[in-house]
Amino acid sequence: MKLAAVCARVASALVLMLAAATAALAQAYPTPKEGSFIARDFKFHTGEVMPELKLHYRTVGEPTGEPVIVLHGTGGSGGAMLNANFAGELFGPGQALDATKYFIVLPDGIGHGKSSKPSDGLRAKFPRYNYNDMVAAQHRLVTEGLGLKRARLIIGNSMGGMQAWLWASAYPDFADALVPMAAQPTEMSSRNWMMRRMIIDAVRNDPAWKGGDYTEQPQVFRIANVFFGISTIGGTLAYQKQAPTREAADKLLEQRYAAATKMDANDFLYAWDSSRDYNAAPGLERITAPLLAINAADDERNPPETGLMEDALKRVKGGKLLLIPASDETRGHAATGMAKFYKRELAEFLATVPKRGM
Repeated sequence: MKLAAVCARVASALVLMLAAATAALAQAYPTPKEGSFIARDFKFHTGEVMPELKLHYRTVGEPTGEPVIVLHGTGGSGGAMLNANFAGELFGPGQALDATKYFIVLPDGIGHGKSSKPSDGLRAKFPRYNYNDMVAAQHRLVTEGLGLKRARLIIGNSMGGMQAWLWASAYPDFADALVPMAAQPTEMSSRNWMMRRMIIDAVRNDPAWKGGDYTEQPQVFRIANVFFGISTIGGTLAYQKQAPTREAADKLLEQRYAAATKMDANDFLYAWDSSRDYNAAPGLERITAPLLAINAADDERNPPETGLMEDALKRVKGGKLLLIPASDETRGHAATGMAKFYKRELAEFLATVPKRGM
């Protein structure tokens, strides 16, 4: 009995030690810091001016490091990028974006996270922002708020990838290198826009929305969000592996419903609607920094078979594409959120990019 008790205690201690070691490995980078910057008299593309636009951000590493700007996807935040699959693969010692060498800035876009958004009080009276506004706000944050004059890298995923394309032409001398992921520089169109329009319409046509002045959150947009997610993200092979039977598919769907976003309906509508006029194509010839686009072969929103990316990159001097092969381990549009698929190529790319002057 005593021996059994001792063995049990030893086993328990080993489990705790293993858990602690695993946690340490999952965040081997410096503890993130948070802050906010107020962009005063911020003018939107609509001509509307907000006297005080709050822009929240997180940083990893010290300001003495080489600046890296990381841009998140729709409905997310800078904090959403601080996960084991992305930050855990890139920010640790010796990794591609080692936070002991780099100063990593993760902004919350307008309408997202802790930055100014409709649910703060203006609701549907909040300026109808777009990606150009979001990029202009990010530029003010890093230059005025953080005092950065240049960046070693701008890397973004999904919406953040599209914004990286816009950064590349709007501020062509700001970054040494650019890595837009899960994105194309071409006009928002085809299935990508049609699906977005459908979830936007789901909010606007829900009687409970009441033009944005609802007293209780409309429920239709939650179901629409799950529908959109399953339709445009996840990977065909991966879904087949996860849900090979109807019972498994039902279980997965119920899990998605249970985890449905708690996002405010106005915030949700604004976030997806902000992509309506995205088109980085007119500025492709203005891009001067080396650019590595990273997409997945099973990306539902940016299918490579259209050839749009290849045609666009012909107009970008020094631009190239890394296409992650499809497998049951990738996740379609979400594959680029898993840095294990490209961390070696990212490190090799950065090693070839010269540093620009101030």
